[in-house]
Amino acid sequence: MSAAHRARGAKNVALTIAGSDPVGGAGIQADLRTFAAHGVHGLSAVTCLTVQGTRGVRAVHPVDAAIVRAQIEVVLEDVRAQAMKTGALGSAENVVVVAEIAAQRPRLPLVVDPVLVSTSGAALLPTKALEILRERLLPRATLVTPNVDELAVLLDLEAPGDLEGLREMAQRARRELGLRAVLAKGGHLRSGRDEVVDVLVDAAGFVVMSGMRVRTRCTHGTGCTLSAAITARLARGQTLRAAVIAAKRYVEESLRAATPLGPGKSPMHQLHMLRPVR
Repeated sequence: MSAAHRARGAKNVALTIAGSDPVGGAGIQADLRTFAAHGVHGLSAVTCLTVQGTRGVRAVHPVDAAIVRAQIEVVLEDVRAQAMKTGALGSAENVVVVAEIAAQRPRLPLVVDPVLVSTSGAALLPTKALEILRERLLPRATLVTPNVDELAVLLDLEAPGDLEGLREMAQRARRELGLRAVLAKGGHLRSGRDEVVDVLVDAAGFVVMSGMRVRTRCTHGTGCTLSAAITARLARGQTLRAAVIAAKRYVEESLRAATPLGPGKSPMHQLHMLRPVR
């Protein structure tokens, strides 16, 4: 953003293209809270409606692709965004829409969180959409943020069981899928570690990023929150590596500040740094 643009009081703006979560832990709701926590105004386009609570997802209803396209186009034509991200897209048609819009705006940073299956096992993207995702959307992303299981699905391989396997698979994904950068999230690694280890692979090579594992059941929306925090920091002009490092720290703080909301996996506390209005 130019100095002149800032002088006019323009806000940092980011767009989230994702599903709606009625319990507020993930999806659009988590993304908008995370943007707000970073001082970024959030635009949104809803791709699917989910029926879920803390115990899991009961149903997923994709939004018609024409409506998704209209939502994205109206806000991007009206407001200048500095970055955008995707979450659950819900259908192959919606993947096509987002890929086409990304192609029209190649200079707009794009973070793709390839949400394929919920933690409870519900499919958030049909199998027929995988090839479209691989070929048309992922190569256009500034960063792709799969967890261990999503990375395995994208490469049609068995999930890695340790850090070395995660690093090798992340490098393979960047090479074979034509990705600009990939953040392979190791939170699901069954290693018994007290730390969470992720691997960032980009044009400069790879870097291993570790953080403490927070023991809590308030983990609903961790992937959405991480990708949204990275997007917000890119919108504020940070470099990719700096954005990832800071976003990981923010997620850890949001986990530590959370308190259970329901009987299952409760939402994180993305707005932990704000005081309640009195």
